Amino acid sequence: MAALRAAKRALRNDIKRRVAALSDREKLRQSRVVSTQLFRHPKYAGCERIAVFLSMDDEVSTEEIIKDVFKQGKTCFIPKYQVNTSHMDMLRLNSVQDMDTLPLTSWNIRQPADGDNTREEALATEGLDLILMPGLGFDRSGNRLGRGKGFYDTYLERCIRHPRGKPYTIALAFKEQLCQEIPVNDNDVLIDEVLYEDRE
Repeated sequence: MAALRAAKRALRNDIKRRVAALSDREKLRQSRVVSTQLFRHPKYAGCERIAVFLSMDDEVSTEEIIKDVFKQGKTCFIPKYQVNTSHMDMLRLNSVQDMDTLPLTSWNIRQPADGDNTREEALATEGLDLILMPGLGFDRSGNRLGRGKGFYDTYLERCIRHPRGKPYTIALAFKEQLCQEIPVNDNDVLIDEVLYEDRE
């Protein structure tokens, strides 16, 4: 277990270095390529209820995706992380404008405020069709390296127990985040697909 943790830590540092070397313009360019791939994807076209992460600087930008979700009339859910736990909920985002009113967390990402009980939680109602997955690194087998908090793995376990079942999962990645092999253990949930530029 200690060896796995050390391997993950080393890989996280390596990927962070690779992504940090990208210019803002290059990150935006790759984000547009990946967004276009997603918009053409049959799972995106066919989904009604979608969970989208609000991207940080070192992630594929999801801003245009969120705008498109509302343009297409889909129902959008965003993560609400509980600090110092691995618990996350997916809460309904009402509009693009709604996103701009959300408070910033210490990680500099927007999420619904603590005590905001007005928003629908996806698993408390009809579940989800599709989850767009963030992460630090991915391999072509669908293994994902997160930031070590376990939010998404824990949430997917909850999804599996929902009557609707596990949603389809698509990771959005810069090609610099692709790895030969991600070290994983039994708690790590496989992703259905990874979108990135130059994907075969």
